[in-house]
Amino acid sequence: AYPLIVTALLAAGFVLAALRPGSATSSDPFIRRLVYVWVAQNIVLVISSILRLELYVGIYALTYWRVAAFVWMGLVAAGLALIIARIALGKSNEWLLSANLLTLSATLYACSFINFAALIANYNVEHSFEMTGHGTELDFWYLRSLGPSARPALDRFLEQQARTNAASVSPYRELARLLGQDEARYRAAQENWRAWSFRDWRLLRTLDTSIPFVVPQGSERFVPGR
Repeated sequence: AYPLIVTALLAAGFVLAALRPGSATSSDPFIRRLVYVWVAQNIVLVISSILRLELYVGIYALTYWRVAAFVWMGLVAAGLALIIARIALGKSNEWLLSANLLTLSATLYACSFINFAALIANYNVEHSFEMTGHGTELDFWYLRSLGPSARPALDRFLEQQARTNAASVSPYRELARLLGQDEARYRAAQENWRAWSFRDWRLLRTLDTSIPFVVPQGSERFVPGR
């Protein structure tokens, strides 16, 4: 994603320098067509990078950095599209800068409402080898590191393993034990009213309605709620 950001900045710098309002080059049709072709080529490059990242996620699952890469690439594509709009509409450089800042602000504002930890956990669980029979095995230790928001997805994962008798395997039993400890600490922290948030309130309601997991002893079959 970083080279794409540099590419977008170079394209913007070239447009600002070569197509300044009132300059000789700004009214040259040949120069304008060259800029269109160059920016369009960069947009195609961004789209191909997004598709390649999608294939990478399909094999190696989703992480925070890969989500960030999707967001960055989307911003780069939007910035390049705004460059074309600036040329086609004959807008000023100030308009281009303001439009990019508005796009960035809107993106950051929208991201503040997205629970990325839950998004990553849900995606990885639903597309894991254990749940679908194909793809990559679930890195449940990484999901646990995402915090309490990943708990509902991990609960679904353990329920699925319980149906296949796989949950009696030592790593799954250890995961269930640690998740119980994590939940106890999380509930203790939420007793402080200063820690309240709407997202945590919804998560607590989900945890209250979920069936508790009991870690089996030895080779005993893993059964939720027993």
